[in-house]
Amino acid sequence: MRAILLGGGIALLISLLGTRVVINLFTQWGYGQEIRDDGPTSHHTKRGTPTMGGVVIILAAVIGYFAAKLITLTTPSASALLLLFLFVGMGLVGFLDDFIKISKQRSLGLRSKAKMAGQTVIALVFGWLALSSWLEDEHGRTPASEKVSFLRELDWFVLPTILAILLIWLFVAGFSNAVNLTDGLDGLAAGASVMVFGAYTLVNIWQNNQFCQEDPSATCYNVRDPLDLAIIGAAITGACFGFLWWNASPAKIFMGDTGSLALGSALAGFAILTRTELLLVVLGGLFVLETVSVMMQVGFFKLTKGRRIFRMAPIHHHFEMLGWEQVTVVIRFWIITGLFVATGLGIFYAEWVSRL
Repeated sequence: MRAILLGGGIALLISLLGTRVVINLFTQWGYGQEIRDDGPTSHHTKRGTPTMGGVVIILAAVIGYFAAKLITLTTPSASALLLLFLFVGMGLVGFLDDFIKISKQRSLGLRSKAKMAGQTVIALVFGWLALSSWLEDEHGRTPASEKVSFLRELDWFVLPTILAILLIWLFVAGFSNAVNLTDGLDGLAAGASVMVFGAYTLVNIWQNNQFCQEDPSATCYNVRDPLDLAIIGAAITGACFGFLWWNASPAKIFMGDTGSLALGSALAGFAILTRTELLLVVLGGLFVLETVSVMMQVGFFKLTKGRRIFRMAPIHHHFEMLGWEQVTVVIRFWIITGLFVATGLGIFYAEWVSRL
């Protein structure tokens, strides 16, 4: 528990103080955000606001984790290192996208195929390593599982290895893009991420307290390294919290694709490594709604040759176009996220109680 508090606290301080330094540096270097011309006109005033703030979130979380391990004199686990690989790797893909936008002074960075290729390589390497037998612990547990999971592994839903890796790719690519779509208003993605990563920190703490040491049973959790994952969860939560101080309306800096792709992939990583894949659909319900709104808008537009369901997608822009203030949209979407998180944690706890 001490390591969890240390990881979260150190990451919070680094993010809170470091973001101020990065704002000054990026402003001097001209690393400003370009605004898409087809977006809400009210967003044009944000042109030039420093972006790529996700660099601070990533650095703060990684430093917070390793500092906690160093202070407590414990060794990083395979699950934690894999999750950090996914987190940092997707952040690098986002960094390339952001840097191209800045250097070319345009609102589009990497081409969509190149961006997806980068996400695919990182996700497939993560999936292959997470299922590799040479990363098994002394009880034969790999970091990830070939069984589909909701609140724990579903023994009757076992996938061939290749399909399990493809499912991991789908989750990683899907949620990294989902958080990216959500990151369209000041503080929206950062605030929602605080709640969902906080939820996964609690899930990992609970799994560690009810951990199957040797003999798996219905009343314990047959997972790998839950305590170490809780430290990373606390570190990312703290990093997002510190960043939110500067990203809340009016934002002094944006996380960019660097932050949104990293955070979305980390959420998928937590779901995979904690054997709660389908639970993420509930905990991260806001990100799912944002993605579904875009899919509905695009599909309906093509089917009806030009008609729209929403005034603008993702759905947070629809409410802006209805005349809602940005702050109102953000706060109400935070409330929705809180309801999703409370529901997900309630389901998780109720399932364990029902097995006693």
